[in-house]
Amino acid sequence: MKIIYTIFLIIAVTTTASAGGMNVAYNVNGQPYEGYFVSPSPNAPLVLLVHDWDGLTDYEVKRADMLAAEGYAVFAADLFGAGVRPTKVEDRRQHTGELYKDREKMRALIQGALDTAKAKGAATGNAVVMGYCFGGAAVLEFARSGADMKGFATFHGGLKTPEGQDYTKAKGKFLIMHGTADKNITMDQFAALANVLEENGIAHEMITYGGAPHAFTVFGEDRYREDADKKSWRRFKEFLADTLN
Repeated sequence: MKIIYTIFLIIAVTTTASAGGMNVAYNVNGQPYEGYFVSPSPNAPLVLLVHDWDGLTDYEVKRADMLAAEGYAVFAADLFGAGVRPTKVEDRRQHTGELYKDREKMRALIQGALDTAKAKGAATGNAVVMGYCFGGAAVLEFARSGADMKGFATFHGGLKTPEGQDYTKAKGKFLIMHGTADKNITMDQFAALANVLEENGIAHEMITYGGAPHAFTVFGEDRYREDADKKSWRRFKEFLADTLN
């Protein structure tokens, strides 16, 4: 059954970053969520950012502020719920697993974040959605729904297409950035997605970075690879410049 969702923008509070960003409390289907919004100027092109499996943390806020410094508005979505930022692996698996089992809810939560960004004045008609790891899988889920976005980008994101789904409704351009040494998401899955996008005539670019494992962009972690991180970030900025007005 398709979920019907309603967005209520409750309050925007707490300027938390030098870029002038703020935490934004909002509701989806009566449940509370807390995103992060930063905009360097009125009508700035929008990036909707979807978090990894530990929820919306300082990492996503930092990436949002980095994009704001480049002239983009960013709304970092919350797919787990206000205050839900799991630190244990089993909790992270629980929260992501619940959404993998309820794809309609996952789509509704991303749309809810997009609607909240619009309510904050963001230019949602001139927007790209991007995500990390779990967030990358969520981005592709949103793309398969037929979401009218100009582009979809993933960093070391989940690439498998769920049974019964396809890309026949997908719009916009795709940028997929992946680590060749990723043991969680294999090169077979990478190739399978490339074939599907090509078969459906979807404009796409897919890049792998040699020696880069899963989560290669996460600062301070053992799996962080500076070279792959810098190259993928540079290519993402080029993608934004080419895709957004």
